[in-house]
Order: sequence, then structure tokens, then C-alpha cells
Amino acid sequence: MQNSFSRRDALKSLSSGFGYLAFAGLAQQAAARDAVSSGSNLAPKSTHFPATAKRVIFLSMNGGPSHVDLFDHKPALADYEGRKTAESVLAGNKGLMESPFDFAQHGDSGLWFSALCPHLAKHADDLCFIHSMHTDLPNHSQAFIQMHTGSFQFTRPSLGAWSLYGLGTENSNLPRFITLNPPSENGGARNYGSAFLPAVYQATKIGTNQIPEFYAKLLGVDKEPGAQLRNMENALLSPEQQRLKLDLIRDLNAHKLKRDIYHREIEGAIESFELAFRMQDEVPQLLDLSSETEATLNQYGVGTGQPTDRFGRQCLLARRMAEAAVRFIELTAPIGWDHHFQLQTALPESCEATDQPVAALLADLKARDMLKDTLVVWAGEFGRTPYAQSGTGRDHNNKGYTIWMAGGGVKSGLSYGATDELGYQAVENPVHIHDWHATMLHLLGLDHTKLTFNYGGRDFRLTDVYGNVVTDIIA
Repeated sequence: MQNSFSRRDALKSLSSGFGYLAFAGLAQQAAARDAVSSGSNLAPKSTHFPATAKRVIFLSMNGGPSHVDLFDHKPALADYEGRKTAESVLAGNKGLMESPFDFAQHGDSGLWFSALCPHLAKHADDLCFIHSMHTDLPNHSQAFIQMHTGSFQFTRPSLGAWSLYGLGTENSNLPRFITLNPPSENGGARNYGSAFLPAVYQATKIGTNQIPEFYAKLLGVDKEPGAQLRNMENALLSPEQQRLKLDLIRDLNAHKLKRDIYHREIEGAIESFELAFRMQDEVPQLLDLSSETEATLNQYGVGTGQPTDRFGRQCLLARRMAEAAVRFIELTAPIGWDHHFQLQTALPESCEATDQPVAALLADLKARDMLKDTLVVWAGEFGRTPYAQSGTGRDHNNKGYTIWMAGGGVKSGLSYGATDELGYQAVENPVHIHDWHATMLHLLGLDHTKLTFNYGGRDFRLTDVYGNVVTDIIA
């Protein structure tokens, strides 16, 4: 009976109790066949040299935070208030604008912080500021894509995909690369995709930032306060039936893969089906914050109606995912940083939504002895100009801006590099996106010049033919 039961008959009976014997028979045959195991791509791999970071939590500040109003103190702006520069005239903007926010030094390191970051300032001695970042273009979409993939011109694998390709995973029951509430604009899926790398290395997207606050209030719904992954349960099939169904589908896919020799979409489909099945046991528990104490929720600012609630949940989930051995976790700030106008009111709102959750994440990781091998990165695609735009905001600035990193083997309490006295251009120890990527891979134990993938007859890498590890920031 099993031998005469056709594949077409088996497929017709996938969602019914009938065909159980056929599923079992085909599953047994599949196990005996020479099928390709997609899981081998994700097995833990040896690093090029000992790593100081096991995982990355990337805090993506979409929109370009104003470094001269947050971390890059420029008192000279007060002396030149209103004065026009050649750059501001060419851009059609007004003169130089002093930061409306007070700055002070914090910690034993004496790092400068704006008054907008009171919670983060308490971690001054854990942070490594890079004040001399620069990138190629001052346009959001190109700069955001380059920050994630190293290239603004071509579709390339993302930083997270390259990290997973180089390291593999330690937990096969969870996504290895997760992006929480990513934006759909500025390149969308390209920022967390795998491009020509096997599809198993792309991110699993959980949640969305696409419900505007206005419509959320109008419809009376929550704007996804945390990251949600829907449709995790299968109400039609039992786990045993699902297993048999997946075995049949895997067999058919493996047969096509064997015939095609190489087909990364098929490899990705096989792995995605298997991962989705395994995720049913662990993901609901991972995303459920009910087990967290009230003190922890308060620490992250989680609570209905609080401006910190949305990002606080994301930061708390990031800590839980790091504990569960997720390799690369990216969070996108719920309120953007594109402050062309009304900087004095808009920038405080962005900081209020993120400052406490980010500080809580650092404190939580440190308390659990995880910060030492977790690389936390805070970065936007570029910074803002020292001159004003229409008198109330700042324009895009790709020539000099600030990011920070913590843990994972970077020096703590360090201020590296510098912009000029006005904060316009990197003039001391400039760090390009390629250098930053090379350094992050280095902390993960990967040599950026050796982490390559042959595609179309050429060996590609995240840093293309550029990039130097910034050894001065490595502990």
C-alpha cells in the first residue's frame, strides 16, 4: 500500500488524518535518501582567532541622531552662533546653532553627555565613544543600507548575515539573527537580508514599526508595544502530523535540490520550515515577559502609557534573546531621529523613549555577567550639521558623527577620535563604515579579509576591498 501511494495522493492528504501511513513511509524513505542537510550551514564554527564577543545587540537609531546635541560637546558653537559657513550657504541653510541642551562630564572617564541622556550617562565608564565616524552619502536610504551591508549601490548581505555565516549558532530551536520592529523604508529587508549568502543566514523579522501612532489611537489598538510573532501555533495539525508533513516536504525539496545542485532558495525553504516547527516550543516562552519581575519591568520603563514602554520591551526581549544564544539581535528605535525641524522639542522625545531602556539593558547585562561577551552597539546612519536648518533643526551630516559601543571586548570609558571644533567633519582618527564593520567582526573572532563568499566568480566580503580594524578601541 505504501509503495503504491503516490506523492500527489500524499500531498492531498497533508491536512487530514488519512495518509498517516503514507507520510510515515515517505518519511522513512527520506531518511534513507542522500538528502542535503540545511542545518549543517548553521552548526557552530571555529573563529579565526579567539573572540571577545559571542553575540551582538545592535541598537539602530534610524534617522541620524544629532551628535552635537547628545555626545559630542562643542562649546565653540556658542561663540559662532548665527555665523554662516560655506557649507551652510551651499545647502541653503541658516547659520551655526548652539546646542540648546546642557552638557556635563560623567564617570571617572569624564565622558561628555547631554542632559537628554541622564540614564545612559550613569554608564559612562562602560561606553566607548567613536566621535570620528563618517560614511559616504548624506541620504537616509543609501547611508542606512551602507551601515547595514557596507554598500549603498548593490544588494549585499547584511552585517548580521555575515556574522551568522562566520559563526553559526548554538541554539537550533530559535532564529539565529533576529530584527525587532525594523522599518520598511530606507532599504527595508535589504538591511537584514542575506543577498547571495544562503537564505538561512537572513534575519527573522519579529514585529513592525509600521502602525503610526495616530492610527493606533484612532483604531483603539496598541502600537505593538513589544515585538510580536503571530501564527506560531498550528490549530489544524498535531505536532506528530506536522512532523510527518514536514518530512514529506523536506524530501520533495531535497529531491529538487539534488537535481538542481545549488539552489539557495530551496535550502532556505527547507530550513525555514524546520525552524518554524522547532520555534513553536521556545519562541512563545521567549517573547512572554510575564515571568519578569515588577522591578525588572520598572527598570526598563515597561508600563502602559509610558513613553519608554515600546522600546523598553524590545530591550528586555533583547536581553532574553541574548541569554537564549541568539547570535545577532537588532532593535530599531520606535521614534526616529530625523530632526530637520523643532529640534528642541523633538530630540527630547526621542531620547525620552530610548534613554532609560538602553541604560537598563546595559545594567541588566552587566548584573548577569553578560556584558563582557555581548557587544552592544548604538548607531545611526549619520549625524547632523552644526548649522541650523530653517532655524529650528539640523540637516544631514555624513562627514563626522558619533556612535558608541559597550562590552564585547571594547575599551570602556573611552573617547576615540574627534570632529573639528564645530562638529562638522572627522579630523582625528577618522573611522569609516568599513573600519567599523572590520572591527566588529574582529571582536567576534573573525578576520574580515578571510570571511568571504564566492559568488559569480568573485570572492565577496562585508568590507569589500577596504576596512581596517580600529585596534585602539579594543581592550
